[in-house]
Amino acid sequence: MGGMRRHLWLATGAAVVVAAQPAIAQAKQFDIPAQPAESAITALGRQAGVQIVAARSFSRGKRTNAVRGAMSVDTALTRLLEGTGLRAQRSGPQTYVVLGPVAAMFTPAQATARQVSASEPQVAPGVTTDQPADGATGSTTAANLPADGQAEEPARDVVVTGSRIVSSGFTAPTPTQVLSYEAITKNAQPNVFTTVAQLPALQGSTGATVGANGTSTGVQGLSTLSLRGLQPIRTLTLIDGQRVVGANVTGVADVSLFPQLLIERVDVVTGGASASYGSDAVGGVVNFVTNTRFTGFRANIMGGISTYGDDANWTVQAAAGKSLAGDRLHLIVSGEYSHEDGIRSAGFGVGNDPNGDGPNGRTWLVARGVQNRGITTDGLPQYLVRDHVQSTLFGRYGLINAGPLAGTAFDVNGNPVPFRYGTGCLPGSCIGGDLSGSVTNGNSFKSEITRLNSYGRIGFDVDPDNEIYATLNVARVDTSNTPNPGSAQDNLTIQCANPFVPAAIQSACAANGITSFRFGTVNPMFDFIDVNTRRHQYRGVVGAKGKVAAFGTDWRYDAYYEHGTGITDINVNNIPLMPRYRAAIQAVRGANGVITCADPVAVASGCSPLNVFGGQAPTDATRYYIEPQNGPYQHTRQTQDVASFSVSGEPVALPAGPLAVAFGAEFRHEFYRVTADPYGNGVLTGNGYSDDYPADPLLNPQGGNWYAGNYRNGSGGYDVLESYLELNAPLFDSESIGRANLNVAGRATNYSTSGTVYTWKVGGTWDTPLDGFRLRGVTSRDIRAPNLSELFAAPVTSNRTGTIDPFNGNRSITVLQTTTGNRALTPEIARNTEVGFVLSRASWLPGFSLSVDYFRIKIDDAISALDAQTQINLCYGGVQFTCGSFDLSNLDSAYVTVQPFNFASIFTDGLDIEASYTTKLDGIGLPGRLSLRGLATHTINFVQDTGLPGTIPRQLAGTNIEATAVPHWKVLASQDWSTDTVSFTVQERWFSAGVFSNENIVCQTNCPISTVNHPTYDYNRVPGALYVDLAASYRFTRAFQAYAKVDNVFNRDGETVPGNITTPTLYDVVGRAFRLGLRANF
Repeated sequence: MGGMRRHLWLATGAAVVVAAQPAIAQAKQFDIPAQPAESAITALGRQAGVQIVAARSFSRGKRTNAVRGAMSVDTALTRLLEGTGLRAQRSGPQTYVVLGPVAAMFTPAQATARQVSASEPQVAPGVTTDQPADGATGSTTAANLPADGQAEEPARDVVVTGSRIVSSGFTAPTPTQVLSYEAITKNAQPNVFTTVAQLPALQGSTGATVGANGTSTGVQGLSTLSLRGLQPIRTLTLIDGQRVVGANVTGVADVSLFPQLLIERVDVVTGGASASYGSDAVGGVVNFVTNTRFTGFRANIMGGISTYGDDANWTVQAAAGKSLAGDRLHLIVSGEYSHEDGIRSAGFGVGNDPNGDGPNGRTWLVARGVQNRGITTDGLPQYLVRDHVQSTLFGRYGLINAGPLAGTAFDVNGNPVPFRYGTGCLPGSCIGGDLSGSVTNGNSFKSEITRLNSYGRIGFDVDPDNEIYATLNVARVDTSNTPNPGSAQDNLTIQCANPFVPAAIQSACAANGITSFRFGTVNPMFDFIDVNTRRHQYRGVVGAKGKVAAFGTDWRYDAYYEHGTGITDINVNNIPLMPRYRAAIQAVRGANGVITCADPVAVASGCSPLNVFGGQAPTDATRYYIEPQNGPYQHTRQTQDVASFSVSGEPVALPAGPLAVAFGAEFRHEFYRVTADPYGNGVLTGNGYSDDYPADPLLNPQGGNWYAGNYRNGSGGYDVLESYLELNAPLFDSESIGRANLNVAGRATNYSTSGTVYTWKVGGTWDTPLDGFRLRGVTSRDIRAPNLSELFAAPVTSNRTGTIDPFNGNRSITVLQTTTGNRALTPEIARNTEVGFVLSRASWLPGFSLSVDYFRIKIDDAISALDAQTQINLCYGGVQFTCGSFDLSNLDSAYVTVQPFNFASIFTDGLDIEASYTTKLDGIGLPGRLSLRGLATHTINFVQDTGLPGTIPRQLAGTNIEATAVPHWKVLASQDWSTDTVSFTVQERWFSAGVFSNENIVCQTNCPISTVNHPTYDYNRVPGALYVDLAASYRFTRAFQAYAKVDNVFNRDGETVPGNITTPTLYDVVGRAFRLGLRANF
C-alpha cells in the first residue's frame, strides 16, 4: 500500500531502500522529527530523493535525532545518526549505505540499486509526474543479499496508484502526478480539496462555492474532485488505495471528511484505471495516501479573512504517533476542527441596481442576463446579452404585471406607485428601471462550512514482513447556504375586493371593469430561505498486508474489509407551504370587520391572512402558518461494505527481468435509504402525518407542497463482484536500445443490477537510449456503473424560476422540475488512450524535468438527463421525444420531468504538460534553492452528443459558463525560493477566455435565421482570469514554523455570466484572502 515502507529480509536482517535521485550535493529541505531509526531513514530518503540501504538489524531499537531545515544530504544524514552508533557512507552518486559500529555488511559499490523508471526526480517541491504511489519520490525495498555479505543488486518494489503491479524496474504507463505533504502545507488552505482542485487536470470539481444556490441538488457544501471536466461521478477518489463510502447517493467521496493532517501525498492518475480499480475511474483516480508510520507530534493552527471582511476562517489540527513493543506496535491518532464563515446572500436585487453592488462590496457583480427578442428572421440577433437585466413580472414589494393596471408597483408601505420599466424592454424583462428584487442573484456566494474530523490507526507487525491493522475515521461536515433570498411568485391572482388591496387600486379595478388582477412579488416580508446540511461519515477498516514466500518467490498480499456509513440530514428553514400561501393571500373582511382567509376550510385549519402589498412583517400567526417551524427535511443513510484481497509477485524470470503478476478479487455492497417529511414526500406512499407535521386538508397528500425542497422517500442497493489480473513483462533491457515494459490488465465485474462487464488496459514504456528520454502509452476500456441516485432516486421536485416558454411569446415562468431515477440504466463504456514522453535525469540538463502527454477519452452510452429548458426548446424545435415530459399549459401547475437515460456520448482530447527546474543558488553567490514548476492542461475537444433526432453534438471545450466548465487552457505555475529557515513562493493560476456556447452564431446585423441548435447572439465571450498567490514561512525554532498566505493578491474580480451569476468552478468569487498560521513538529 502507498505510503508504507516495504520490508526486506536479508540473510542477517531486513533492509530499507529509498528511491534514488541525482544532485545529492544540492541543499534539500528536511522536516524529520525524532523517531525510530528505521522510519527516520525512510523519511530522509524520501525527502532527499536518494536511495538509502540500511540493514534492519542495525537500525532496530535505535532512535534518531530531528532534522529540519535546508542542507545537503550528507549533513542531514550526519545529524540524523549522531549519537546512534550508526554512520552513513556514500556508495555511489545517488546511493548511501547505513553502517553499524563494526565493518560494513557489504561494500558500497555492491549496494547501488537499479534506477527505477517509475520514480521521476522531484525537481520542484510538491507536484511530480509519473511517481510511484508510496512516496513523494518513491519508497522502495531491496532484494536479498547473500549471507556472506556480497550484495546483489537490490530490487525495488513500487506501488503505483495507476497499477496493481509491485515489481523491480516497473514504470506505470499511465501518467501520475503526485502532490506532496510539503506542497499541501505550503498552499495553506483550510481544506486540502482546494489545493488538489487547483491542478489543471482537475476541472469541474465542486467545493464550497458550488451548489450554494441549491435546495434539492444535494451538492451544497460537498468537496468532490473531477478530472477532465467529466464530473466527480467519473473520477474515483480513494484513501490509501481503498474505496470510501459516498457522501451522497451519487457515490462521490467528500474530501473534507478525510484526516487531512495525516495526508502524506495525493496521487492523481490522469487516465482510465477501471481495469485496476474498478468502476468510476473513467477520468482517472485521485488517491489520498496517509502516513501510516507517523511518529511524534504535529499541530497546525491557522486563521484568515477576505479583503471584504467576510469568509473568516480558522483551523486547528493535531496528530500524534507512537511506536511501542520494540517498534512492532504503531498507534496514530489525529483530530481537527475547521470553520469557514462563507459569503452569505446580500439580499434582493443584488446586481440589478446600477448604483448597488454585490455582497460586502463586490462591485463586479451585475445581473447579466439574456433577453429573447423572439424574432429570428429580421437579420438581427435573437438573443441580446445585457447587464442589469431584471424581471418585469414581479417587484420587490409587489407588481401588477398584466391587464389594464399593469405597471402598478407598491412601495415598502404598500402604497401604489408607477413602476419604471427601464429601457430595452422585451417580454418579461427590461434593462435597469426599478429594482425588482431578482431572486436569482441573491443566493450565497460560498456556503458556510464547519468540519470536525477524528482518525485513529493501530498496526501490529506480526513479523518484519507482515502487519495487521485497523483504522477508524469519524467525521462531520456542517454546511449552510441561502439558495434564494425569497420565494418569488409571478402569476398570483389577487381579487380586487381583497381588503389588503389599497383603496386606489380597488377604485381602478371598478373603473376598468375587472374583479381581479395578476400580481408578482418576491415576498420580502419573510426571512431568507436557509438550507442546513449535516454529513456524518463513519468508516472502519481492518486488514492485513505483507509478504510470504511460495513457489520459489516472494508474494505480497493486501487484504482488507471496510464498512462505511454516511448519514446526511438536510433541513430547510423559512420556506412556504404553497397551498397555505395561496390560501393566505386570498383575504376577505368578515362581518365583524376582522380580515380572515377567504376559504372556510383554510380558516378551520388555522389560516392567517397575508398582506402581499409592501414589505411589512407578517404576524407570527401568519408567518408560522405559511412557513411552519418544521420545514422540509431529508434523512439519508448510505452504507458501503467492501471485502478485497490482492496478491502480487514475480513468479517467472524473463531475459530482460522478472514477469510481474498481480491478481485479486473484491466484493462490494452499496445501499441507501432516504426518509423525507410527509408534506414533501406525501402520505399515500410514505410517511404519515405527525405532531411536527399535522394533517391539513389543504395539502396535497401526494406531496410536493413546499416552494422547494420536496424530498421523497427512496431506497435501493446493489452488489458488485469482480476479479482482475495484471501482468508486466520486461521486453528488453540493454545499453544499446534501452529498456521497455509491456503492461496489460483485465477485470471482470458483475453488477446485480446490470450483469457482467469487462474492462482491460494495454500499455508500455520505453526508456530510450537517449539520455533521460522515455516514451509511454496506454489504451484501456473503462466503465462507470450507474450510481444509487441514477438508479433508484425517488422523484424530487424543485422550483425552476426564469424558465422561458417559447410556446407563449417567450414569457418567463416558474415550473416545477421533478428529477427521478431510472432502474433500467446500464454501465457507461469508455475508451481511454494516452501517449507521451518524459524527459528527466538528463545529464546534459540537471535539475530539469519535462513531460507531455496526449489524452483521448470516448464515452458511449453515457448516462445523462436533459434539463428542463433543453427539453422545452427541443420540443418547440420539433423533437417529439421530449414533448411528453412537460406541461406548461397551466402556470399554477407547470412542470417538467427530468430522468437519466443511456443515450449520450462524450468525447474529449487534449494535452497535459508539466515542466520543472530546481537549482541551488550558491553558484551565483546567493543562499538557498530556487524551484520552478509549471503544469498545464490543453483541452482541444469536449463534445457531448445526445444522439436525439433534431439535435447536434455540442462542443463544450472553451465554454466557461457550464457547470463543468472546460476552458481550452488551464495553467498552474509556481516559483519557490527557500533556505533552512525562510521560504517564499509565488503561484499563478490562469485559464483562457471562452464563450457562452460554441454553437451560438455571433452577429449584429445580417444575421442568419436563428435556430434551436444555432441561435444568434449579439455577444458570446467569457473572459479568462489570472490569479496570483503569495506564501511565506519562517522557522524560528527547530519545532515551530510561522507562515502567511495571500490568495488572489491583486484582488482580481470574478465575472458574471448569463443566468448563473458566475462560474465558481473557474472564477475566484471570494477575492483577496489572507491567512496566518503556526505549525509545530516534535
